Amino acid sequence: MDQLRRGARRVGETAYRRVARPLLWRTDAETAHHGTVLAAQVLGRTPLTRALTVMGGYAVGPAAGDDAAVELLGLRFPNRVGLAAGMDKDGRGVATWGPLGFGHVELGTVTARPQPGNPRPRLFRLPGSGAVINRMGFNNLGVHALADRLRAAREQDLVRIPVGVSIGKSKVTPVEEAVGDYLESVAALEGLADYLAVNVSSPNTPGLRSLQDAGPLTELLDAVVGAAGGTPVLVKLAPDLTDTALDEALEVATAAGVSGVIATNTTLSREGVAPRERTRAEAEAGGLSGAPLTLRAREVVAHVAARTELPVIGVGGIMSGADARAMLDAGASLVQLYSGLVYAGPTLVAEAVEATSGR
Repeated sequence: MDQLRRGARRVGETAYRRVARPLLWRTDAETAHHGTVLAAQVLGRTPLTRALTVMGGYAVGPAAGDDAAVELLGLRFPNRVGLAAGMDKDGRGVATWGPLGFGHVELGTVTARPQPGNPRPRLFRLPGSGAVINRMGFNNLGVHALADRLRAAREQDLVRIPVGVSIGKSKVTPVEEAVGDYLESVAALEGLADYLAVNVSSPNTPGLRSLQDAGPLTELLDAVVGAAGGTPVLVKLAPDLTDTALDEALEVATAAGVSGVIATNTTLSREGVAPRERTRAEAEAGGLSGAPLTLRAREVVAHVAARTELPVIGVGGIMSGADARAMLDAGASLVQLYSGLVYAGPTLVAEAVEATSGR
């Protein structure tokens, strides 16, 4: 069975690198992104199309085995590998991510108000660096549209893995009114999200990162945790925080009663970008993700894990199964993928699941 699994994965890897990726990369990054989400939405419509997602070695692995499962946040995760926020903001592919092999999915980031996000172009590949730059700006249909879609999926029994939802501040809402904005999203998602991720660390909404400061973060997390009832609340932190700022944020999060930490978001740094791509990278505003973030994300996870007993979800620069395993070794309990899928393709899911099973 192991030989069959590895053989199928090699076929899948070859198909992605030689066929699917060249086709996707003929278009700009955002068009390819939307096309991928549309494909996930179509594949999730019927049992037959959902079954197609496991072909080609994509989800061939111990995704459903007991060695891969983990209990965390009061939830049972079939494996330790999740899809990070940003890929499926509006929950279009919510029925597909489980069959593809993920042990959980984080939808969003979604906001109380629908918003178009920043002007295009706003998503860029840096292939020589294995990186992505985005300044999407929380483009989404709004929390109420997501709630309707997630409710329908649950009523049709299409959701078989834990579903988290990342919530952020609407751009039109002043920072001083952020708490009420977040609370509208919390209320809309009542009984629908398995956990809530409070995103205060995206670099693409003006003023948002100021909510990581002790005062505003205390007010926000106290309010969200109080309104969430029994739904676990996690806070997502930026990789650009100093150790002192991280420690301060952790103290606030712990005092507020959050259930976990997500480390990290994208970075404003351009360290690690290949020299031939540095000029372009510095010219494009937005958060950097992918391979240049691998070591920094792992450092932040290790720092956070050493200073809190809260579970940590490690995300950032996971480009291989070895990267996923290293994130667990740094102290993460779960990991999430996104940019790595752009370069390695869907077989990265099974590779990461295998690398993190039985830990």
